[in-house]
Amino acid sequence: MTDDLARPALAVGPEPATGRPKAAARLLYIDNLRIVLTALVVLHHTAVTYGNIPAWYYTEPAKDGSGLLLDVFVMFNQAFFMGFFFMIAGFFTPASYERKGTRPFLRDRLKRLGIPLLAFLVLIRPLVGLGGFADLRAEFAEQGKDLPYWLYYVLSWDAGPMWFVEVLLVFSLVYALVRHRRARRLAGVGGEAGTAGRAPERAPRPLRPLAIIVFTVGLALATYLWRIVVPNGSYLPVLGLPTPSFMPQYASFFVIGVLAHRRGWPQTLSRGAGRMGSVVATVATLGYLPVVLTAGDGALDGHGSWQSLAGAAWESTFAVGVVLGLTVLFRERFQRQGPFAAFLSRHAFAVYLTHAAVLVGLGYAFRWLHAPAAVKFALVAALALPLCWAVAYAVRSLPRADRVL
Repeated sequence: MTDDLARPALAVGPEPATGRPKAAARLLYIDNLRIVLTALVVLHHTAVTYGNIPAWYYTEPAKDGSGLLLDVFVMFNQAFFMGFFFMIAGFFTPASYERKGTRPFLRDRLKRLGIPLLAFLVLIRPLVGLGGFADLRAEFAEQGKDLPYWLYYVLSWDAGPMWFVEVLLVFSLVYALVRHRRARRLAGVGGEAGTAGRAPERAPRPLRPLAIIVFTVGLALATYLWRIVVPNGSYLPVLGLPTPSFMPQYASFFVIGVLAHRRGWPQTLSRGAGRMGSVVATVATLGYLPVVLTAGDGALDGHGSWQSLAGAAWESTFAVGVVLGLTVLFRERFQRQGPFAAFLSRHAFAVYLTHAAVLVGLGYAFRWLHAPAAVKFALVAALALPLCWAVAYAVRSLPRADRVL
């Protein structure tokens, strides 16, 4: 979501005479996709605030039926949007690595991902966690015990929404190590490793329907098996991952993003593939509804149940279908960007970094308002989106901040 991800471009190979990379063609539709996905992150956490899933720094559990609509929105979002972020990150990773080389690439990742992660942990998380600390401290006080903030901070440690950056750092490290070892192996057998072990340029290769089907089935089975050990609702306190049950999707989508860059898949996808992806996602959802409506408590979470297999199949099919549909739609309809969209894109990563503080602040500001959950969601969301970008602009205006964000 930052650096090369914030300035999407597609490398088009070396100049014949000089061997230097040609000027990159800017992929504005991916830029615009990132804007939409970032807005979905803000809306997602706003829905969590007022729905029935208490997994945020400030929540008001719904007291009416409209909270169920927010939970459904969260479920659909969760099925694809973070995986899509990882795919976009994977798509721009090879070009960044080849342009910089192993050590500069890793230094750049540490700077552009590590510094924002540290900023969140040191500056933002203490602020958004004050409410939870006050509630728990009051409980301790009733028992005659004291709870210092430093102890609460350590015991409740997590990376918040910046878990994405944390995992992306790991994926980047693994990618760099694989590429570095490949370059050394090529050099050892007398091959031309090139700059940073640059992979040979290939002509775009169309993505075949059978490959999509095989990948989707494989992802569904991997997710099902993974959730026998790591069911939905699991939490990894050391890493602070809120959704470790989706790790097969995150890792595989990152890899698919890398392959998509190598083989030019986004440019070769037909309009028919985009339409088919949307249709398949819709049909899969309709087929999954009876399972959702009849499943008992916890049956969809994992543990090897057949309902969990159905859930993994739906998530995988829905995610792949939506990614195909949105990629083709934005490539065909939104490969343009005016000043306003350019502004939104430039500040998208800063929005991701700071949106927790904005949403928690708005949550407390409207705590007095008694209204249906969907109404409060709509009100806070309408205020949060422009305010998040305004705060992001202020943050990026700080000295040197734009070099990281």
